Amino acid sequence: MLMLPLNSLDPDLLRAFVLIAEGHSFTQAASIVGRTQSAISMQVRRLEDSLGQRVLSRGKGGSIELTSHGRYLLTRARQILALSDEVMATFRTPHIVGTVRLGCPDDYALAYIPPILKRFAATHPAVQVDVRCSPSEELMRGIKAGELDLALISDGHQPPGWPVTELWRGPLVWVTSTRNSPHRQDPLPLALADREKFLAKGQDCEWASAATNALEKAGRRYRVAYTSASQLGTHAPVVAGLAITVSTLSWLPHGLRPLGPDEGLPPLPDFGILMLKAQNATQPVTDALATHIGENFQAGSARASDTLL
Repeated sequence: MLMLPLNSLDPDLLRAFVLIAEGHSFTQAASIVGRTQSAISMQVRRLEDSLGQRVLSRGKGGSIELTSHGRYLLTRARQILALSDEVMATFRTPHIVGTVRLGCPDDYALAYIPPILKRFAATHPAVQVDVRCSPSEELMRGIKAGELDLALISDGHQPPGWPVTELWRGPLVWVTSTRNSPHRQDPLPLALADREKFLAKGQDCEWASAATNALEKAGRRYRVAYTSASQLGTHAPVVAGLAITVSTLSWLPHGLRPLGPDEGLPPLPDFGILMLKAQNATQPVTDALATHIGENFQAGSARASDTLL
């Protein structure tokens, strides 16, 4: 008979700890798991006894704060629980086969699609995912025409009345080289999407228009020094120190860094990523991937917004 080591971590205790840390509240954690506050408090004490260290403390006004050991534990507890949940989902998820067609702009494909596909393959190994990277407007046409089952698109491209799920919302940021300072030049050199090609198709690039509109409003001189149809193409001259661009913080290649609010550039608007589903999407594989994508974004948002670390 397999015996567990006496010093093993109980997943239930870790889950209670994570819920308290993320919600800053024993009461909220107790409500989520359907237990009393005293029961949750007892779980934390058991966890601290097994670790031999305090992980939570009371701050000013009775607020819940993480100790240094608690900050260390939080990241690892999330990893342990995610792996545990993934294993359970693999064995409990109904066997689904088929093909699902997923579209995503390359602006954020590298940031989100690899981890989504990796985790989805672990729980749905018999599902084939066909990925298309195109601008949001083209993906929207693919959804309407039934050429795609799911699409991640930039906010503003969805047709009126079409059901959407907002996956993420956050600010755009100015991005520059880690070794050079093109943001100090006048006029400011920019690397952006080719708006003329977008406008010729009756479209526009939200990131490029947000950048130029912000600079014009602030009275900052600029010139579009480099254009590209892809985000990777706009990153290349920025890595070389020849220009700056705009992006989200979700994924930046080595050699790039975001500009801070004290470095002289105007603020940029928030940006949203939406998920759309075709009206004739293949089922149930589409629903399975859609649920998985939503959960993946929620997990990423929780990590990014962790104010306790």
